[in-house]
Amino acid sequence: MPFKRFNMLVITKDDAFTYITALIFVMVIGITLTTGSAYWSTVMKREKEKELLFRGDQIRMAIEAYYNGAPGGGSKVYPASLNDLLKDSRYLATKRYLRKIFKDPMTKDGKWGLIKAPGGKIKGVYSLNKELPLKTADFPQDYAVFEKAGTYSDWRFVYPIELENTASRTQISKETKSDGSSNKGAESVQKEQHQEVEEPVDEQESEQGDETTGAEQ
Repeated sequence: MPFKRFNMLVITKDDAFTYITALIFVMVIGITLTTGSAYWSTVMKREKEKELLFRGDQIRMAIEAYYNGAPGGGSKVYPASLNDLLKDSRYLATKRYLRKIFKDPMTKDGKWGLIKAPGGKIKGVYSLNKELPLKTADFPQDYAVFEKAGTYSDWRFVYPIELENTASRTQISKETKSDGSSNKGAESVQKEQHQEVEEPVDEQESEQGDETTGAEQ
């Protein structure tokens, strides 16, 4: 019976060193990619926060202009729809307070939650995103109350802003107390003031014009 020869793989010290080096290289690359991904995710989230502050403030200012823009000294009313900010039907000539309805940058569908005044008119908007904000300080003075926000949905852009800030501070202060009855009282007062409706905005975004806010006639 003839003798069979087998080719045996011989691993040298150099081969083992190369293999270990390759493993370390792959691990370093993996860690770098993970760290880089987390970094850019944070950067993008901070940019979205800036957009949320800008867009929410633009809508709030437009609501303020609409409220105070009654023709001929008529009674002041809030808009019935965000689309009223694109064209004020109270005037014969075209008058705009926004050139487009900004989308909520913190949600995929871009829809806002609406804060309604008594009678169902819109007095403000807020994000439907329930995530914890990265930004917790250095807000504009009008939105200093956002420093105490628990989620992005607590960033509420309302006119008149002074009344909203006062109500928010009162609510936060009372929620820290252990007395459950006072909490319920504060909640009922706040509901009467805001009638907050967590429903999406169905209005189509206008694509005409730029994104600057202004009133035209």
